[in-house]
Amino acid sequence: MFDSAIYQTRRRRLQEYFSTGLVLLCGNFESPFTAADNCYRFRQDSSFLYFCGLEQPGLALLFDLDAGREILFGSDPSLEEQVWSGPIPSLVERAADSGIGNVAPLTRLAALLQQAIAKGQPVRLLPSSRAENRLFQADLLGIQIAELPTFVSTELIKAVVALRSVKGAEEIAELDQAADLGYRLHCAAMKMALPGTYEWEIAGELEALAARAGRMLSFPAIVTTHGEILHNHQQIRQLQDGELLLVDAGVESRRHYASDHTRTFPVGGTFNPAQQELYQLVLQCSDRAYELIRPGITFAEVHREVCLVLARGLAALGLMRGDPQDAVAAGAHALFMPHGLGHMLGLDVHDMEDLGEDWVGYDEQVHRSGQFGTRSLRLGRRLQDGFVLTVEPGVYFIPALIERWRAEQLHADFIAYEQLGNHLDFGGIRVEDDVLVTATGHRLLGHRRIPRTVEELTGRQ
Repeated sequence: MFDSAIYQTRRRRLQEYFSTGLVLLCGNFESPFTAADNCYRFRQDSSFLYFCGLEQPGLALLFDLDAGREILFGSDPSLEEQVWSGPIPSLVERAADSGIGNVAPLTRLAALLQQAIAKGQPVRLLPSSRAENRLFQADLLGIQIAELPTFVSTELIKAVVALRSVKGAEEIAELDQAADLGYRLHCAAMKMALPGTYEWEIAGELEALAARAGRMLSFPAIVTTHGEILHNHQQIRQLQDGELLLVDAGVESRRHYASDHTRTFPVGGTFNPAQQELYQLVLQCSDRAYELIRPGITFAEVHREVCLVLARGLAALGLMRGDPQDAVAAGAHALFMPHGLGHMLGLDVHDMEDLGEDWVGYDEQVHRSGQFGTRSLRLGRRLQDGFVLTVEPGVYFIPALIERWRAEQLHADFIAYEQLGNHLDFGGIRVEDDVLVTATGHRLLGHRRIPRTVEELTGRQ
């Protein structure tokens, strides 16, 4: 945990958004793996962590704005729990760690909420991605689960997004730590990427490195020679000399702040000419993004400029044609990069995505595009000092997508379909780093950048 004063300040700032009613923040519960006593590793809800810092399951925090108090609801450990799990802090001790002055048994929360509803007091909730949490909240409110969205508060979502989007110094230090461990993970993957190694061996080593540091991965690692499959978790192939291996992996700091990096490099250490040309193009896209990132620019603008670099480069390689500005405006480039340039990063690898991606990445001034490719841009809004985000351009040759577009002659004025036959088994390339927006521009997170240039990658053996 951070110092309790940090959590008290965060909660005070949240309460300043409202004048009356109740705000309920629910933590997570244990999630059974195969049985009630055999659970997945516990991970606390990120918004609950942000405002409380408490990692124990079965907790809820209530802000009673009319009474001017905050109450931590939970349970004191039973003797049987302590027999199996050892000493467990009492509810009062947990509340004191977070600077919360009032506690009550979790069994009393439902009656309190239902009384407030009966009196006409507003009760505000955040959305939850976990089914068991939604069931729990519906039971607390005495409603059917289908009615739960009526209690999810847009105003509360906006308030939480506003607070969590701008990272404090203590959070940036955690993000730097996560990036530093991410450096070690990716360097280890590069050393292991030799012909004959299996993808699962590298993926297992990434988990082991995180575990040996007392951490956990921030998401299931992507380790694949089929980089054209954007979220490929199969990890079943044996590496062959000359293939490209894409590793997209991140780790959490001890306080659960995430890193998220991607590197793509040749198995055995040597790019062939086509691989090197396209890899250099992705680096050019990345460099263009870093030229632009600063407070005041929208990330949608940065994304568009990167797509222009991609389209120009593909045209120079004979894979696209026509005016790059027109090609990007039409969305033709998305055949080769069907995802967005990046996303917010923090306590979640896709920060606050459970609150609703549009609330996090867009606002009243910047709205999500409906165009294929660009509609997958998770972050479009104007950048601010203190934002943390990823920059992850890529180029992919997705056979099913190419064949569909070719059959329909989609964007035939811009795409050189006659040249793509030789690339159907190419795979994909992505390069990703984590970036802090500063008052004067930006900086990369972490103290060392993961090897990135052709020279660094081909000299690693």
